[in-house]
Amino acid sequence: MPGKLLVPREKYLTAGVHIGMTAHTADMKRFIYKVRPNGLAVLNVGMLDKRIAFTANFLSDKKSILIVSRKDNGHAAAKKFSEVIGGRSIVKRFMPGSLTNPTYKNFFEPDVIIVTDPAVDKQAIKEAVQMRIPIIGMADTFNQTSYIDIILPCNNKGKKSLALIFWLMAKLIKEKRGEEFKLHPEDFGYE
Repeated sequence: MPGKLLVPREKYLTAGVHIGMTAHTADMKRFIYKVRPNGLAVLNVGMLDKRIAFTANFLSDKKSILIVSRKDNGHAAAKKFSEVIGGRSIVKRFMPGSLTNPTYKNFFEPDVIIVTDPAVDKQAIKEAVQMRIPIIGMADTFNQTSYIDIILPCNNKGKKSLALIFWLMAKLIKEKRGEEFKLHPEDFGYE
C-alpha cells in the first residue's frame, strides 16, 4: 500500500496535475508513470506529492522567495502564493537584469526562485544560474530541466493544476512556520 498523500489522489486527478503532453524529454522520463495509447504521458502523482512536501520544507525557512510566471495560467496562483508566504512575484514579463543588475530599479536578490515553466521563464533561470540562486521548476513532460535544482513534475499548463500545487505548498510552509492557514485552492485561482 503506497504512503498517504498530502491531499486525496482524487483532488490531484481532478486538478489534472498528472496530465502531461505527447512530447516527452529525456529529462522528464523518470517522472512519467505511463504513456496512454494516444501518446499522452501521465505523470507520477506520488512523486509529485513527495516533491511538494520536500519543496515546502526547503522553502519554510527562506526569507526571500521569488515566484516567476510569464504564462497567464499561473499569474493568480503565483501572486497569491507570494502574498501568503511573504515572497515576491514577477508575472508577465521578466525584465532582464532583475537579478543581475544592481542599478535596475526592481533589482532583487532572492534566496530561491520558483518558475512555473522552464521553457517560458528561461530569462529568470539564466539570471538565477549566473547569480547562483537555487531554482525550483514546475516542469511538464516536454520541459528541459537543465539548471533546475528541484523539479516539481506536473501539468504546468493547467490553471487548476498550478493553483492546487501553489495552495498546497503555501499550506505546508505556513504550517511548518507555525502560522495559521485558512485559505482554499479557489483563493489561488482554482476554478
